[in-house]
Amino acid sequence: MDVIADSWSWLTTADHWYGTGGVWQRLGEHLYLTGVSLLLACAVALPPALWLGHTGRGGALAVNISNAGRAVPTFAVLVLLVLSPLGSHGDLPVIIALVLFAVPPLLTNAYVGVAEADRDVVQAARGMGMSPGQLLARVELPLAFPLIATGVRTAAVQIVATATLAALPGGGGLGRIITAGFATHRTAQVVAGAVLVALLALLVEGLLVLGQRLLDPMARRPRHPRENRQSVRRPENRADTVEPGTHPA
Repeated sequence: MDVIADSWSWLTTADHWYGTGGVWQRLGEHLYLTGVSLLLACAVALPPALWLGHTGRGGALAVNISNAGRAVPTFAVLVLLVLSPLGSHGDLPVIIALVLFAVPPLLTNAYVGVAEADRDVVQAARGMGMSPGQLLARVELPLAFPLIATGVRTAAVQIVATATLAALPGGGGLGRIITAGFATHRTAQVVAGAVLVALLALLVEGLLVLGQRLLDPMARRPRHPRENRQSVRRPENRADTVEPGTHPA
């Protein structure tokens, strides 16, 4: 309980939020790493994944190769990049490592979403004379949007969590709060930094879920009013109904 109380005290101390090395500065660095890495990962993974899913050729191999990259520890890649000539280019090694880590879920979800789009709808659109580009943009992409958005959310949350490792080789971000706590043996600061990272991941997840609901082309499609259909009812057994085999009086 003392750790929780001390962590709360650390988070509610104004001096820890402002100035050089404060929470706001580290949060800005973390958001910068996350945003740039996610945009680059989307630019690298989504175009080929969408096209491979549309053509249905070579997609499985590309997905397997990208997923094989998950077996490589992100921290190992980060350390190797920092020790390479790229290490003198600021945050570039960290961004490259985060991009490599975010590509697999983006590539897999986009490919599967387009490849498994409703074939009846796709065939109907092709029969209407749509070109391959129109078919991808107007039919397959809207149908695959939920799965693509799920891949983006997964990649974003993973980047937020993994960007914490950027502090180990001397990078910025909220991880610097955690590493500083370890260096000074302040458990409360370590816990406070972990809480900040977790809250940021939840916030990013929530914002992306909201964005998915607002941008989903299928959800925003205007619904046509239902046609009023009158059901055919059998004649009720009323007194003026002539029964078979009888004659009216």
